[in-house]
Amino acid sequence: MLKIGEFIYPWGGGHYSRMMRLNSILDKHIKEKFELHYSSKDHVYQKLLEKFPNNKDQIHEILMPTPIDGKFGPSISLSLLNLVFPISKNPPLLKQIASYLRKESKLYDKEKFDLVINDGDMGSNILAKNRNIPSLFITNQFRPKLYKSRSYFYPALIYVSKQIEKASKILVADSPPPYTMCEYNLNFTKEIMNKVTYVGHFTNNTNIEKNPTSDLEKLVENSEFGYWMRTGNKSTNDGTGQRYEQVFHQNEMKNEKRIVSHAKSDSTIDSVLGKDGRKYTISSALEKKIEWIQIDVGFLSEQQKETILKLSKYAVVNGSHTVMGEILGGKAKPIIGIPIYDEHVNNIKWAEEKKSWSISCENKASD
Repeated sequence: MLKIGEFIYPWGGGHYSRMMRLNSILDKHIKEKFELHYSSKDHVYQKLLEKFPNNKDQIHEILMPTPIDGKFGPSISLSLLNLVFPISKNPPLLKQIASYLRKESKLYDKEKFDLVINDGDMGSNILAKNRNIPSLFITNQFRPKLYKSRSYFYPALIYVSKQIEKASKILVADSPPPYTMCEYNLNFTKEIMNKVTYVGHFTNNTNIEKNPTSDLEKLVENSEFGYWMRTGNKSTNDGTGQRYEQVFHQNEMKNEKRIVSHAKSDSTIDSVLGKDGRKYTISSALEKKIEWIQIDVGFLSEQQKETILKLSKYAVVNGSHTVMGEILGGKAKPIIGIPIYDEHVNNIKWAEEKKSWSISCENKASD
């Protein structure tokens, strides 16, 4: 039996969702029987334990280094300081890297993987190459285009891309050129193009089990509204929410209905803001036939998400590659982009320049 190691970077949720969607079709491409081992930390590690309660011995906690959260996404200044100083309970980065690579190395030696699949975890790339183990690296970034204010990051980008190059194959989670949404975040060198394969967006193509129509779905029937999506790790999600709130307070939004999904498993978020300025539960708003202006939902079921995407006039996103692939590639909905950092700006600029969809790009990325 083949033994496959999957290493999932825990920054945000896109790496996890991509890996799970890959796993759903893996047996169509690997004919031998195989055993999967998963490695990550924090919320991704917890999700793995919840999803595979009977396979806990195949789920490994690896403390992969991640950026320090700022007000709007990763904090550049704090992350740089963390190279040599402990920040926000995180040991100095150099110490983190040494510790995490030692633990991954021990896992490699113990499990003796036949194949390794890495989504965002470059350290595992290095270990696989050193042990002559075939490895796949899933990504939507290689050498992202930087703006003048970020040019000092160029040496770091070169270093990161050199680690990505160590994979046996690089799988780009996007369509091949000229339809590559993450084009401005790639910029592959000619030397590695023989390793690169475009495998398409990791959208959810599975049939969704039909459940009874929820109160939320009933409430939004026969309504025109925009779908405002908060995504990413905590700081990116919170920063996106703050920028959305700034827009909601503008006069132009006074009568613009919107549904805001928070991507948080917290039912206390669920609420309806009526045109009368009062807040209601979703069920009471439906029962009382409230004229609503905004609906906030912590976490949408797959069925609810499909319904809202189908009925919405447009979607508002921060430029997350996974989300943009789902909205533009999977649903062909027009989007409005409000980016948080450069990766988002690059994705939105690409879509804007293609002029295939309605895009409003706020070209700012904050520390």
